[in-house]
Amino acid sequence: MEVLMPEPQIYVEKTLAIIKPDVIDKEEEIEDLILRSGFHIIQKRKLQLSPEQCSNFYAEQFGKVFFPNLTAYMSSGPIVAMVLARNHAVSYWKELLGPSNSVKARITHAHSLRALYGTDELRNGLHGSLSISSAEKEIRFIFPEAILEPLPTGQRARDYLNLYVKPTLLAGLTALCKEKPADPM
Repeated sequence: MEVLMPEPQIYVEKTLAIIKPDVIDKEEEIEDLILRSGFHIIQKRKLQLSPEQCSNFYAEQFGKVFFPNLTAYMSSGPIVAMVLARNHAVSYWKELLGPSNSVKARITHAHSLRALYGTDELRNGLHGSLSISSAEKEIRFIFPEAILEPLPTGQRARDYLNLYVKPTLLAGLTALCKEKPADPM
């Protein structure tokens, strides 16, 4: 009987996650929850944004009543920014975060990250991109050196794997088997 193996997944969607200043001490705990939820952390960076950088990052919120408090809060201490990847990364990350108002999140989404780590609507502990396009823009803002090119999917991905990845793996694994190192580590 032939055993069918699932085809390998290629993670084509990325999103930005930010651990905000007031929960930076819970970084390891939050990262563990992120990884256990099926995300891969592609890039990670700890930084402190200036009020001007925060204003630029949250430009879509400009003019709203909470905007000055938001920029003051986000520039009040260090943050941890991460590029997360998985299938449907944006929607899964939004689901894991829960509602932006942490008080409401505790009522309606008790196990969400904002319910667990946030304190109110403004200090909700974590940031997540709202869409794929905003994720790309936000990732470029925080990680200007990041390369965000579309990854191949479907047949193009299989062709790429067959043409470039499999031959390299085969050659490397074959050489490893022939050498049989005494201490492979």
